[in-house]
Amino acid sequence: MSNPTPQSRPPLPPFTRATATEKVRKAEDAWNGRDPERVSMAYTPDSLWRNRSTFLQGRPAIIDFLTRKWSQEDEYRLIKELWAFSDDRIAVRFAYEWRDRAGGWWRAYGNENWAFDEMGLMRERHASINDVSIAPEDRLFHWDRAAPRPVGHPGLTALGL
Repeated sequence: MSNPTPQSRPPLPPFTRATATEKVRKAEDAWNGRDPERVSMAYTPDSLWRNRSTFLQGRPAIIDFLTRKWSQEDEYRLIKELWAFSDDRIAVRFAYEWRDRAGGWWRAYGNENWAFDEMGLMRERHASINDVSIAPEDRLFHWDRAAPRPVGHPGLTALGL
């Protein structure tokens, strides 16, 4: 399963606007790939999470959580945008669209606060998220499933979100 020795995950703190923006895009791309094991490797082995009202600790819990999440959220597509940063912290806002098992479409809006260790691994993730039902014709995120957002696809600000 997970490698017990720390692996460097550039860009590393302290962050600049450019490196924080790069870190956000790398996280977005990984989550859009929907591979729980791969995503978990960006976090410290004992990473602490709050996701809505769920509290987790450690990579195995992250893998279990993401496996359940993505088994229920079909057509998942995510866009993240840098909100603020400091030496070892990044705040993002995000939105993602997904289809439930009954065929209904949703857009989730949220904010995340991240804290990193010196190796660039996320040691804390705090996420607040709200879901809004949307009509299929109101979807805005259109690209191949389980793939990164294409370079030319607009971000949250350009989409008015």
